[in-house]
Amino acid sequence: MLVEDNSDDIVLLQRAFKKCHMESKMVVAHDGIEALEYLFGKCEDDRYKAVLPAVVLLDVKMPRMDGLETLKQIRSHSRTTHLPVVMLTSSDEERDKLQSYNLGANSYIRKPVDFNKFMDVMWHLGLYWLTINELPMHLGREQNGRRNTGADYRGFRR
Repeated sequence: MLVEDNSDDIVLLQRAFKKCHMESKMVVAHDGIEALEYLFGKCEDDRYKAVLPAVVLLDVKMPRMDGLETLKQIRSHSRTTHLPVVMLTSSDEERDKLQSYNLGANSYIRKPVDFNKFMDVMWHLGLYWLTINELPMHLGREQNGRRNTGADYRGFRR
């Protein structure tokens, strides 16, 4: 899941993941409120509407609800306490980094300005979080007889 308000960054990230031949479908939310509605939205029978993503890529600076408040809400709910959250932002402010880790971020990555470096960072990010990282069973549900890690490592290439 990508939580990002900048449409150019959304397109770049989707392009980078497509270039890496990842099989996962990326859900996009444009701010923290949309992200929380996706993660915690329920059906009439009180079941959650959405399967949890393998990882949340979360921008810091966004309208309506910023990434830090979104992270705080994600960590406060039993359903998402252990959900991997990577802060993916252009912010280089030390207080944002510190607060992100204090609130339970699993990683803090600054978006590179250079396109080639951006593509390289996204490749490594996807490789780790979507193929190598293993989720607890309640997050990484079995789908079609295999673990839901988000992508097939064999198809993941530069």
